[in-house]
Amino acid sequence: MKNKYWIPIYIILQCTWGILQTFLGFVIFLLLIKRPHEFYNGSIKTKWNHHGGVSCGLFIFVTDENAGITTPETCNKLSVHEYGHTIQSIILGPLYPFVIGIPSVAWGNLPKFTKLREEKNVPYSACFSESWADRLGEKVTGMESIW
Repeated sequence: MKNKYWIPIYIILQCTWGILQTFLGFVIFLLLIKRPHEFYNGSIKTKWNHHGGVSCGLFIFVTDENAGITTPETCNKLSVHEYGHTIQSIILGPLYPFVIGIPSVAWGNLPKFTKLREEKNVPYSACFSESWADRLGEKVTGMESIW
């Protein structure tokens, strides 16, 4: 992160305007307290043994590159994407769970959408919330996102 003043502003906004999703992220963080954690551009990144990632306000949860599920490069790109969701949290505040959270979870997990992506070769980034997260993550971090 090039702007050192961004991180305290980011944390304050996540803990106020984005408190709903940050609280949920904190609960998940506590459940995964024994997993590896690190700071990531102001967020708290937790590595888990699941394929994929989740973003909840100040907290992001991504595949652990040491779990043998995927490559370190893919894990880094996933971190950029999930960080993009944290920027959406700052933009939308209390609307985030409804505008981004629910559509993202549905798009990523409902069998209907999984089947659509597999059979029609629809990219994951076809969902507005996912492509927006990619663009925001890339813009803010200066690194490449996953989709």
